[in-house]
Amino acid sequence: MNAVAQVRQAIRWGVRHGFIRRALGKRRQAGDVTARLMLDPGFVADPFPHYATLRAQGRVVDNGIVLNTAHHDLTTAILRSPDFGVVGGPSGRPPAMLRLAVAAGGDGPHGPVDPPSMLATDPPDHTRYRKLVTRAFSAKAVAALRSRTEEIAAELLDRMAARGPAADVIEDYASLLPATVIAEMLGAPVEMRRQFLHWGEGAALSLDAGLTYAQFRRSERDLAALQSWMEAHFAHLRRNPGDNILSALVHARDGEGRLSEDELISIAMLLLAAGFETTVNLIGNGVGLLTAHPDQLALLRAQPQHWARAVDEVLRIDSPVQRTGRIAHRDTEAAGERIRAGRLVVLMLGGANRDPAVFPDPDRFDVTRPNAGEHVAFSSGPHFCLGAALARMEGEVGLRALFDRFPDLTPAGPPRRRPTRVLRGYATMPVRLSPATVDV
Repeated sequence: MNAVAQVRQAIRWGVRHGFIRRALGKRRQAGDVTARLMLDPGFVADPFPHYATLRAQGRVVDNGIVLNTAHHDLTTAILRSPDFGVVGGPSGRPPAMLRLAVAAGGDGPHGPVDPPSMLATDPPDHTRYRKLVTRAFSAKAVAALRSRTEEIAAELLDRMAARGPAADVIEDYASLLPATVIAEMLGAPVEMRRQFLHWGEGAALSLDAGLTYAQFRRSERDLAALQSWMEAHFAHLRRNPGDNILSALVHARDGEGRLSEDELISIAMLLLAAGFETTVNLIGNGVGLLTAHPDQLALLRAQPQHWARAVDEVLRIDSPVQRTGRIAHRDTEAAGERIRAGRLVVLMLGGANRDPAVFPDPDRFDVTRPNAGEHVAFSSGPHFCLGAALARMEGEVGLRALFDRFPDLTPAGPPRRRPTRVLRGYATMPVRLSPATVDV
């Protein structure tokens, strides 16, 4: 990167993250719980008691920068309300001075929170994008993928057994299972799945506000590499079309003219990265919870019909996505709370999923919890996760296959959490496999 590009990158970081990081630092020094949830490693490692503190402070908490809530009913109402939009949508345009500052920094690689990403657009564009790919993630399509997912899980478990008795659940299994499934679905080369996972780590950083400069540089580098690969892959698909989602998107761009090149790249990058990022966390968080609660694992072995509900309970109690944001299009009311036009509301999904008003004894992990499925881990409303059914299926297949194959799997050292704040999961999780099921 030349000197001019480095200066522009530094400007982009300052505008998009540096100013926010400085403001949050001042709020943290004042003891603000919302700022500490963004910056303090201890709060990030275990945010749940602090969500309860935030909830006790009020239904809507103004930290001087944004509004915050950890209440389930208010979170759900805002996610479903047409009076709110995503950051980057019609009501999410920054002030004129900030737009000038961003222009001075030039365009960096488009990330998952930059328009025209589906995460950063509202209807009607958002609706148009989803229609192009919804069929591939329908309940019928996901059901057809179940047997193939079981085959992939068995292959990965066979490899773990052959290399045992020590393994890393994240590196050897939880990451590779969804990465393989989504690569096959999209028509991306499966042999590149570890490279996709590496690029996905950088893309995941871009979801957070207030990144350090080192994190921002890593994020832009990985996003640029993924975008460059995707552009080359689309050129290949134009010459060699196939029966897969990415080829269909190329057709929508080239044949029907319904997508711009930026829209094409953005949708494809999001489908690939989102197709494994949250599911890696779901499986890893599930392994962590079940090994820490052997009574719940024993219940599932005795009553395997509860596995689907167990996945929802994992999603509820340790949500792979911890927060999201919405901006009020106009002066409005949500669940009895007045919110002025232009205000950004940070919705603490992980806190809403432990709201005692909805989930009795919310900190207890209970795989038979009757209303576990009322969580908002997949968001709600127009932006409800497109791949929710796929993630649930992969989580159920992945966790059940793992513990069926290695019933006495135990931790072999402390796991390490990922540094991200929007996404919550494990970077590493060393385990010891069941001796009786390890190939010798």
